[in-house]
Amino acid sequence: MLKRYFWGVGMAIWLLWSGASVMADGPLLDDAVLARAPFERIISLYGAHTQNLLQFGAGQRLIGIDGQSKTMPMAAGKPVFSYHDDPERFLAMRPDLVVIRPMIERGYPRLVARLEKSGIAVASMQPTSVAHLDAYWRCLGQLSGQAASAEEMIRRFHQAVADFKTLSGQVKHRKRVYFEAMHSKMKTFAPTAMAVFTLETAGGINVAADAPVRENNNIAVYGKERLLSHAREIDVFFSQQGAMNQVSVEEIIAEPGFQVINAVKTGQVYLVDETIVSRPTMGLLEGIYRIGSLLYPDIYVEAGRQILRSAELGTR
Repeated sequence: MLKRYFWGVGMAIWLLWSGASVMADGPLLDDAVLARAPFERIISLYGAHTQNLLQFGAGQRLIGIDGQSKTMPMAAGKPVFSYHDDPERFLAMRPDLVVIRPMIERGYPRLVARLEKSGIAVASMQPTSVAHLDAYWRCLGQLSGQAASAEEMIRRFHQAVADFKTLSGQVKHRKRVYFEAMHSKMKTFAPTAMAVFTLETAGGINVAADAPVRENNNIAVYGKERLLSHAREIDVFFSQQGAMNQVSVEEIIAEPGFQVINAVKTGQVYLVDETIVSRPTMGLLEGIYRIGSLLYPDIYVEAGRQILRSAELGTR
């Protein structure tokens, strides 16, 4: 049975297994899930899930990871799985929970159905807004038996964000920024996207604040004409770099028409790793620090590093 719950715009949770469900407004699971939670043998098919589970201290419960996570230090040596794999490969590992994201549930329903038929719980989740991070982390903490660790991580995240906002309050002249999501399609981030959160927390002004918002989607079509209409306003041009957007600074500068953009004229074009601005992990704090250091190095480089250290060590 499939039950679907929405945690506001941008957050959906699916739990498949004999009618199991997650409460939409909090970290608690219903009796059907609690009968098996915490899960002991977890396979994660999304890098953010893997990173969070490792951060929680659930590494011993994690018996399989996605391909993007194999370079994570704490994931070394764990079997790598893909949603392209034959379901029998999953079943051979005897997992009691497979954690995926909605893209996989939509694109590979046969895999999900096969796992469900075999009595394996499948949790599909991916917040697209910072507003839903706490609920997502709490849910993952409950599923992995690490609820207390999840709460501590939430506390450290919010404390660091508050500290970064205080630091950004020292900025006298805020810079206007265009944040590119996908260069080939001229897409930017929706105003509610995590990347925009990192930018604004670091003290930047989002030039594309008028980008259209689509439910459960943090990417927005902006178009070159619309972008160039802001050419004189753009002090800094950011572009996320990674699997979603494999672009170089040179390509951006050489894009026809971009030579009129103020940031291109002044050489203020930078790439930012997508894993620290678009994934629902503590890495977002690194994203804030990276962006703040590029925009306001005199204010951010040293003080921001101290905030990161405090968040990592949990000293606050």
